[in-house]
Amino acid sequence: MRSKGLGHRQPRIISGQEVTPRKSMGQNFLVDEEIARWIADQIEPDNAGFVVEPGPGLGAMTQHLVGRPQKLLLIEKDNQLAPELVKKYGPQGVEVQHADATQVDLREWYRHGDVRVIGNLPYSVGGEILKHMLTPPTPVKSAVFMLQKEVCQRLAAKLGEDSYGGLSVLVQRDWDVELLRIIPPEAFNPKPKVDSAIVRMTPRDPRTLPVYDRKLFEKLVRMGFSQRRKQLKNLLPPAPGSWEGLTESLGMPVTMRAEELSVLQWVNLARWYEERQTADAGQKASEIFDVVNERNEVIGQKTRGEVHAQGLLHRAVHVFLINKRGDVFLQMRSHLKDVSPLKWDSSAAGHLDVGESYAACAIREVHEEVGIEITGTELAAQLPAGEHTDHEFVELHIARHNGPVRCLPEEVPYGEWFSPEQITAWVTKRPQDFAKGFVTCWKAYVK
Repeated sequence: MRSKGLGHRQPRIISGQEVTPRKSMGQNFLVDEEIARWIADQIEPDNAGFVVEPGPGLGAMTQHLVGRPQKLLLIEKDNQLAPELVKKYGPQGVEVQHADATQVDLREWYRHGDVRVIGNLPYSVGGEILKHMLTPPTPVKSAVFMLQKEVCQRLAAKLGEDSYGGLSVLVQRDWDVELLRIIPPEAFNPKPKVDSAIVRMTPRDPRTLPVYDRKLFEKLVRMGFSQRRKQLKNLLPPAPGSWEGLTESLGMPVTMRAEELSVLQWVNLARWYEERQTADAGQKASEIFDVVNERNEVIGQKTRGEVHAQGLLHRAVHVFLINKRGDVFLQMRSHLKDVSPLKWDSSAAGHLDVGESYAACAIREVHEEVGIEITGTELAAQLPAGEHTDHEFVELHIARHNGPVRCLPEEVPYGEWFSPEQITAWVTKRPQDFAKGFVTCWKAYVK
């Protein structure tokens, strides 16, 4: 039932305490119960593993989420609201985190697996919350957000629509976005001056786009949309080869503008600037490995394809990059990998080339996968071959690194630094998220 007679910034009551919406925090409390219930249903919370609601405010949607997922977390920054939410929902098994949703540590969430986020986001920081929670790598598997209508239209806009722009392209390369419903100002207290809308976001299948340099892509998109009426040739750097060659490869005229390119065309434009003009090949099944016996002695050579198909014993190295805080860098394996695609793995890992030593392989893999030049590593563990290592005799090496990591997209789409405690909790609860060899290496490392 819709609340009536709401005056401007009328105080609300939680547990007997008056709470006034704060203009400084962009608070507009949702007070239409029918809409609140409908929005809560859109995240499909029933028996979901982990649902997070940033900015629950007075709990308009929260009351329709309680008791439905296996775990419900509320994140509230407001000093007045947070303790009241604890009093009201804590006894019902709901966790309340008094924190800023733009800064909360998402790494804690990976161990929950299916993470779903739902929220009526403040207009003032909605974009920042969106960016923080949905920029890969992220544990979030689906999201339902209420934001200003114009923002939602831009997020969901398709090629050819008036709202289609740089934000559409940057978001849709990672997410499928669906605009679900327009919400009128009357559903809130105080009433905003504009309509709101609901969007649902689900991860885009990474296999639908070729590999590309994410940072270069973002730079080019922002440059291209900086002045929408100008032709791209007047906004972007000189194209390798020629501008005519680039536009022909995209099937576009030389006069093309930013808003005329689809997400895929923008990715291919970025690939042209990287001088990637051949199809993604992935790993070569014809690559030659040493085959070894039960004593890790070389007995011959076979192709990658033969080694994996026949379960032959071979050699591999894993490397943990550790920074000065003691965090370990984990990588997400590319969808092009022939074994454990899109699984989390060590900082770098790979098979030894024919005649190559473990130490040399460690240095090479770190350079090839995460773009770091190192001169040496520390041997941490030697692991026998078996099902737990995918038939590999593995050496685990440690390397120290405090600077940036530049993932090579064919090998690693992205990665993240995690504390050992976070990794242990994640591995313990969800070993299926990781490549087999990593789980074995990690258990040996923390033993």
